[in-house]
Amino acid sequence: MTAAAPLCLTQGDPSGIGPDLALALHAGLAGLPPFFLLADPDLLRRRAAQLRLNVAIAECEPEQARGLFPHALPVVPLRHRARGAPGAPDPADAPATVESIERAVDYLAQGRARAMVTNPIAKSVLYAAGFEHPGHTEFLGELAAAKFGRPVRPVMMIWSRELAVVPATIHIPLSAVAAVLREDDLVEIGRIVAAALAHDFGVAAPRLAFCGLNPHAGENGAMGREDIDIVAPAVARLAAEGVDARGPLPADTMFHAEARAGYDAAIGMYHDQVLIPAKTLAFDTGVNVTLGLPFIRTSPDHGTAFSLAGTLRARTSSLAEAILLADRMARARAGA
Repeated sequence: MTAAAPLCLTQGDPSGIGPDLALALHAGLAGLPPFFLLADPDLLRRRAAQLRLNVAIAECEPEQARGLFPHALPVVPLRHRARGAPGAPDPADAPATVESIERAVDYLAQGRARAMVTNPIAKSVLYAAGFEHPGHTEFLGELAAAKFGRPVRPVMMIWSRELAVVPATIHIPLSAVAAVLREDDLVEIGRIVAAALAHDFGVAAPRLAFCGLNPHAGENGAMGREDIDIVAPAVARLAAEGVDARGPLPADTMFHAEARAGYDAAIGMYHDQVLIPAKTLAFDTGVNVTLGLPFIRTSPDHGTAFSLAGTLRARTSSLAEAILLADRMARARAGA
């Protein structure tokens, strides 16, 4: 990867708001770093006309994107075409969605892009077309392992200027969380988060705060032993390795302004424990970041919003933040 390489933006589901957001952002050019979009150029021309956006589409190779960016939206054409009717997702468009993701990882592996920013996909649409991966992040993990020749552990962070959080478990029922929590997993997640904060976010001495699983962090075992038997030992191991880790802490007192000033990332035991405060504080500007990959991947913290596609009512703020954060992380990783 060279410092001059642009960012790569994937198409996302062509019937969702991804194409709209890319077009609207380029039309505004609000101080964004150069990027190219991996997409069907004809889809973008149709959508721009529908949205009445005067955006020139320039088909190109990644290396040409930086020079084209001030005057046109650089688009690296996909081999698969996309019907992309706004608000009408079609499994027949799934090959284009998947190709966009795969090609982005290829360009990252070749050093032709500095980082990837992924527009939202609809897993149900991909599943209907035979997609066999649990989700976007897991698919990227498998592609990364294959392209870079080493196993990876993808870790989801939701980042905003107000708060960065990591759920230790993600899309599983709340009733299953206690059964799947493992000390070793928490230690590995803590290591990955601390390393990312240092290398990609420029935090010299990362501080991690671990939420307790139970109310009041278990009240010394009165409300369950998971915090004593699983979370506390994981925090102790990280501290012994030199990581500034603390916890388990009562989650209900961790997210007010004074408490947030005491750590750089909060690690929660389940999805809503940390995503509720993250989305309350920064609903329109949160960014989904995948840590633990050999490349940088960010994404807006929202879905395809099919009902808003083709209307220009979708807010561009989260995608803009995802692009800016990808640029920031790439600069930090490169030592710029």
